[in-house]
Amino acid sequence: MSAPRLRATPLPGIGVQYDLVTREDRHLSVVAHRDGARTVSVYRADDPDSCAQSTRLTGAEAGALIDALKPSHHSASLLYTTDLGLVAERIEVAATSRWNGRVLGETRMRTDTGASVVAVLRRAEAIPSPAPDFRLAGGDTLIVIGTREGVDAAATILGRE
Repeated sequence: MSAPRLRATPLPGIGVQYDLVTREDRHLSVVAHRDGARTVSVYRADDPDSCAQSTRLTGAEAGALIDALKPSHHSASLLYTTDLGLVAERIEVAATSRWNGRVLGETRMRTDTGASVVAVLRRAEAIPSPAPDFRLAGGDTLIVIGTREGVDAAATILGRE
């Protein structure tokens, strides 16, 4: 069996389009939009240049699809996963986030999700074990550990799609 044929094409101002031709000569494409969304398209078997179906997924939906296709995936934000069902993931605080300038404890993240912020990356500095009175800033990257569901809920609290 030959290796899958995957081609990446930059789409200026949009993102990157990934085209895959399967072993059965089926053409699939995924457009990775700059906002984190994905558009998945399947092309007709009798005309590989004609799109038969296309659907747009949010970043969270694309992540769920990745989990369904290959549970041991390695997304850019996923740092680690264990056999115990715990994951460590990076979650960025956007400059436009409602949490920019507010303290970590106000998010109620640990109480409401069971996920813990074990470190904050700010510019070139790492702040381990931030206390509840730690003030968040836009651009911070939180290292969050918990169950998959807890980390996803933490990402929702922080406003990530």
